[in-house]
Amino acid sequence: MSDFFGRVTGDQDPIKKLLSYIPGFSGYIERTNRRAADKLVRDTVAHRFEELYKRTSRLQADIVGAGGIEYVDDLEKATLQIRTFADKIRNATYGYSGFFDAVKINEEELAKIYAFDSAFFDIADQINSALDTVEANIGQDEGLPAAIRNVVTLAREATATFERRYEVINGASGA
Repeated sequence: MSDFFGRVTGDQDPIKKLLSYIPGFSGYIERTNRRAADKLVRDTVAHRFEELYKRTSRLQADIVGAGGIEYVDDLEKATLQIRTFADKIRNATYGYSGFFDAVKINEEELAKIYAFDSAFFDIADQINSALDTVEANIGQDEGLPAAIRNVVTLAREATATFERRYEVINGASGA
């Protein structure tokens, strides 16, 4: 995640750089940079899951084409979960609050949020691999149902991980 933060801080304009010398203002700039980095991470995760959504939709058509219409509803569960997750993460609360925001996130909570965000990339890789298995089993009645169940489970895991991320942010607002 530090790569995203580095990209944001490396792109600072000269005025921000000058203002960073003002006592107390550098902390504000760092918070602003962390918010920008968090948004970049979330947008990247959302894009990745949007691609998985598109792939899942294409696989549904392939399954129908191979005569497996009875499996389409099962895969639709995963498709909807993936799409819902992509929308949620894209519109999620920023991982680090601005100066006047009601929700304040401390460094420890921010580290937890970044760990959740890192997990999203891992889950995306797992879903992609699971979709490879679905694709390999199209037209085979034995392996396809289990492969689809795996995709559904992983898609639910993404949403559950998002909910735990959200709880960290909401826990910060109650503190």
